[in-house]
Amino acid sequence: MTARMTSRLKRRLGLAIGALIAMTLPAMAGVCEKRQFDGKGYVICTVEAAQEPNLQLWLNDPDGKVMGDFTAVRRSLAPDEVLGFAMNAGMYHPDYRPVGLYISKGRQEGDLVTAGGGGNFGLLPNGVFCTGGARPFQVIESRAFQKAQPECRLATQSGPMLVIDGELHPRFLPDSDSRYIRNGVGVSPDGQTAWFAISDRSVTFHEFGRLFRDELGARDALYFDGSISRLYAPDLNRADFGRRLGPIIGLTGQN
Repeated sequence: MTARMTSRLKRRLGLAIGALIAMTLPAMAGVCEKRQFDGKGYVICTVEAAQEPNLQLWLNDPDGKVMGDFTAVRRSLAPDEVLGFAMNAGMYHPDYRPVGLYISKGRQEGDLVTAGGGGNFGLLPNGVFCTGGARPFQVIESRAFQKAQPECRLATQSGPMLVIDGELHPRFLPDSDSRYIRNGVGVSPDGQTAWFAISDRSVTFHEFGRLFRDELGARDALYFDGSISRLYAPDLNRADFGRRLGPIIGLTGQN
């Protein structure tokens, strides 16, 4: 058996086990849905303004150890809490520290990065997803964020921006051959809705950006990551396994 076949079997096994686990867990019905756009499949998890206080960012447990997966996040919840959905929420260093700004539960774990650099994070403009400030949800280009200094209950920086004021990132190519399973977040023009999306199969940046702009109507959207992208969505019987994660974002509710 080749290494490629072994990798595929492991992934399929992980997805199957994840589905079995998810089916045993209570769900917040209607948070996530499957959607087709331009011949590609996606899962979209929608969070409205009234739910913003229940959106959470996780990184470390109370002992300072990296959570790293959805199981650890679920175990950290109160007995009457349920996890409606979760996904990875930005890039991280080898020791799982966030690359860029990270604010959760009143603590800042990383500093805002405005300089360009290698990799997707440094493909300027990048941006910050911010909640709980002047508007329930915002995606703000990083240098604009530095100038505005907005108040954020939660914040995670990543890059590149997918959509900037209604336009796709200028470096995205319609005929690109760079394809990965990708995930990210977009915000409605009035800041009242946040859409968290992950592709079912490998897509280009251009295709993924168009999902937010043309299908969802987001004027601003931010890329979280690709290839490591993972989703927990019990109402879809899905609990992805894979490499350990840094920042994780998700929606909680009452059991």
